[in-house]
This record gives sequence, structure tokens and C-alpha cells, in this order.
Amino acid sequence: MSDPELLVPARYCGPPDSGNGGWVCGSLAALADPGTGTGTGRRWPSIEVTLTAPPPLDVALRTSRETPEGPLTLCAGETAVAAARPGATDPDPVPPVSPAVARAAAAAFSGAGHPFPTCFVCGPDRAEGDGLRIFPGPSGDGPADARRVAATWTPDRSDADDTAGRASLPATWAALDCAGGWAGGIGERVMVLGRMTARIDRLPALDEEHVVVGEVRGHEGRKTFAATSLYAASGTLVGCAAQTWIELR
Repeated sequence: MSDPELLVPARYCGPPDSGNGGWVCGSLAALADPGTGTGTGRRWPSIEVTLTAPPPLDVALRTSRETPEGPLTLCAGETAVAAARPGATDPDPVPPVSPAVARAAAAAFSGAGHPFPTCFVCGPDRAEGDGLRIFPGPSGDGPADARRVAATWTPDRSDADDTAGRASLPATWAALDCAGGWAGGIGERVMVLGRMTARIDRLPALDEEHVVVGEVRGHEGRKTFAATSLYAASGTLVGCAAQTWIELR
């Protein structure tokens, strides 16, 4: 059996000419690990995905493994784009905030300095039902030296997993993506996602409000380390991620 291919439709862009990092990572994670359980009880252990080149849009990308236990590699021609492998550890979740706090934080999102205004996840130029329109604004909670952001997200049927009746795994990873960039200061300097490790405890229910939170956790040269979490309105953790962002030269 040949290895599956992955195509990133232009709808799922981050920068205008390449795929949104979270959506691409989640799509590769779905191919790397089928998860456990079925239906609403389906979950995925920690999966680490490293992006090594901008994922091209509307191009069939091939996947391969050198060994059954090795990483699943995604390539555009001879160029390695990403690799997925089991996560070494579980991400440490960011503490939740209430939906009311998250709504207020999102209302304070100005998009000032947005480097990619057509981003599938956080682009203010995307219409309802086309982009996720997750706008992480300052949440005003946490210690003074920890920059935290929050927003709300209500998954709709345009990003549903038909087998589960919930949001798809790529859409869930995408929802966990950009809050880390905004916590890390993407409005002040242009960064792209370099690595993301996520654990998904359940797929988000459609048409129900969820809370996305992000927190910066350190800097090292051009690297910014961040974490994000996705919660149901009840406060139940849906998924969490650890990220490395790379500042562009």
C-alpha cells in the first residue's frame, strides 16, 4: 500500500502562499496516529510535529516512513516540509479563563501589526464560516511576567469531522495554533510556527462555544516558546499544546 498524500487547500493558509502551521501539523498528526476510542470518546496522545519548510498550497504532498517506528515525513518533491512523531512528554496546559473573560479579551484584539491578515485561524480579513476567526487578546490574568491571551471559538460544520460529528482533528490543532503566536508577540515581530506538540483529549463539539488560551513561556534567540489550551465552556480541557515559534530574519 502506498503512503497517503496530503493536500493543503488554499483556504487553510497562514501566510498567503503557504499552509497554516496548526492545520498542517494536525493533518499530518491524523495520518501519523489514528488515535484511540471512537466517536465522542476518541482521543490522541501527544504528537510532536516539526515544520522545516513552508507547506505549499494546492499541491499533493507525499508522506513516508523509513521504518515503522520512525517519524512520518511530509515532502514537497525532494523538500522535507514536516515530520510527525510521538511527543516525548505531555504539554503543560495553560490555566483556563471563563467564556466572559475570553470574549472580553477577543473584543480587545486590534489586529495591529498582523503579519498575515488572511490567516485561516486568526486573520481579520477572513469571513465567518471561511476562517476560524479566533482573535486572541490580552486576558489580564496570570503573573505579571507571563503574557497571556484568550479568545472564544465556536466550531461550525465547515470544519466538521464527518465520522465523529465534531470538529476535525486538523481544525482542532489549528484552533490551538495562533494564540501562542499572539502571546509571544507576533504583532511586534513576524514569527512562524516551527514546532507544535499537542495532546487532544476530545474533539470539540460543533456549535458550542469554546475558550482558547495562550501563554508565552520563554525566548531564546529567534525562538519563542509558548503554550496554548482549548477548553469547553464548562472548563473541561479539550486539548493542549506546546509550541516553538521562529522569528523571520
